Amino acid sequence: MIRRIAITGPESTGKSILAAQLARHFQTVWVPEYAREYLEKLDRPYQEQDIVAIARGQLASENALLKAASGYLFCDTDLLVTKIWSEVKYGHCDPWILQSIETHRYDLHLLCDIDLPWQFDPLREHPDKRQFLINLYYNELTGRKFPFAVVRGLGDDRFACALKIIENFPF
Repeated sequence: MIRRIAITGPESTGKSILAAQLARHFQTVWVPEYAREYLEKLDRPYQEQDIVAIARGQLASENALLKAASGYLFCDTDLLVTKIWSEVKYGHCDPWILQSIETHRYDLHLLCDIDLPWQFDPLREHPDKRQFLINLYYNELTGRKFPFAVVRGLGDDRFACALKIIENFPF
């Protein structure tokens, strides 16, 4: 049985690095953030319908990589990211994303805290809303009763924190 672990949280919290580290440690694969690939190829500013396309692409990538996973599948981002992104940017979220959050489940969510310094990236938008955003993620995970734990720490400490959570989680 493959355990799906979503690595979620606001931008610039180390999700991609953590997903790669965990996959390497557990000798499995990880699902890169589809939004980055999609947006880097886009030759115009993104629009609301692009967020739905990104959510669909993220799930398709997960399903494709599930076949290559061994024990765990680490997912760099999840549908909560697209939900919160859409609501912050446009004030609402597409019904397909909302429905998919209810049906596409993870065994564990690792919520990356905002204790890392924000790093500039042309695809990032909210250096001044980090506390607001982490609160949204925390409230979503808690309100939906999704299994989750918060990952904190800098550098190797962050990886060690995530590893300890996974090793002690009652799957």
